[in-house]
Amino acid sequence: MARLLQAPPKFLPTEWDIANKMQCASTESQKSRSERTIAESRRLLDEIEKSTQKTQSDVNKKIEQRQEEIKFWRQELDNKLEQIVHETEVLLTFKTRLEKSLESCKEPLVIAQKCLLNRQRRAGIDLVHDEVEQELVKEAEVLQGVIALLERTLEQTNEQIRLNRSTKYNLEMDLKDKFTASMIDDYCASLTNNTPDIRYADNAVKIEGNFVSPEDWIDFSNINVEKADKQRNNSLALRALIDSILSQTVNDMRKQCEMVNVAFRNRVMEVKDAKHKLETLLAVVMNETASQEKNIAALRKAIADKEGPVKVAQTRLEARNHRPNVELCYDTVQYRLISEVQEITKNIQRQDTLAQAETELKGLRRQQLSLEEEIQLKENTLYIDEVLCMQMRESLYINSF
Repeated sequence: MARLLQAPPKFLPTEWDIANKMQCASTESQKSRSERTIAESRRLLDEIEKSTQKTQSDVNKKIEQRQEEIKFWRQELDNKLEQIVHETEVLLTFKTRLEKSLESCKEPLVIAQKCLLNRQRRAGIDLVHDEVEQELVKEAEVLQGVIALLERTLEQTNEQIRLNRSTKYNLEMDLKDKFTASMIDDYCASLTNNTPDIRYADNAVKIEGNFVSPEDWIDFSNINVEKADKQRNNSLALRALIDSILSQTVNDMRKQCEMVNVAFRNRVMEVKDAKHKLETLLAVVMNETASQEKNIAALRKAIADKEGPVKVAQTRLEARNHRPNVELCYDTVQYRLISEVQEITKNIQRQDTLAQAETELKGLRRQQLSLEEEIQLKENTLYIDEVLCMQMRESLYINSF
């Protein structure tokens, strides 16, 4: 208890003075450190502010540059898109031309085949593999070749249109993405430190795996532009080819069509000429037949006219054979009667010309029948060539597409 009531120790005046001086020195030191910290903080804040402003200004410039890059590529892509769309529309008109040209080939081919089929109905010697048939076969071959070529070209055109549309789709997707990117960058460019809706984004600085490099970004659009140029050039070349094919095929078909028509006209003239000659021969044969018939009638009359004299002579001989005894004399009368019978019989026998004339008449009638049949064949051939075929071909016109 006595220790508890003991008074605290007393310090010396020097100790008190020292303690006061140390407190002042400590305070002054703390104040100096605080002032240095404040100055350093102000310098740091000023440096950070300048750095932040510089960085933000640099980012703004980068965004602006990026906007220009996107604008440039959007313009490039838009130009290529416009070109490929226009080229596809033009190519579609060429496709229509091909389809119409292909459709127009069907009727000439049907007509050529019908002509060949009709000409199979020619009969006899007129069923000949003549120039008309050769040209018709060639025409059918030309038309079939043209149809095959146009079908292949149409397939090629359809494929090119598909490639153009695929290129158009890629350009549109690229433009769509760049439009979205441009809108985002426009939004970013509009943001300031005082914009109301700015906020913290925890994972904003995290680079995802689907980011691409600027080089890849440029290459992607550049590839789309190059593909668009390539397909457009291919389309231009195809259109030039289509023009050439349509022009050449029309010329080939028209040339062959004219060759067939000329062959038909020449053949009809030949057949008409042959028919005219046959009709002339028929008239000659018919005249000769009439003359031969008159000749046979005259021969028959002549033979009939000799029946009386021979009967008289033979009756006289028969009667004189009944003379009695020595009166049965071989006198001049008997001699002359016998000579008369022999002479008349010989003359009648000499008229075997009748049989020959009848044979000739049969030959003339057979020739007449043959000529009539041949003329009928020519008439049938003329009907087939001039009426069925040539009139059918009059409706044939090969259009240019």
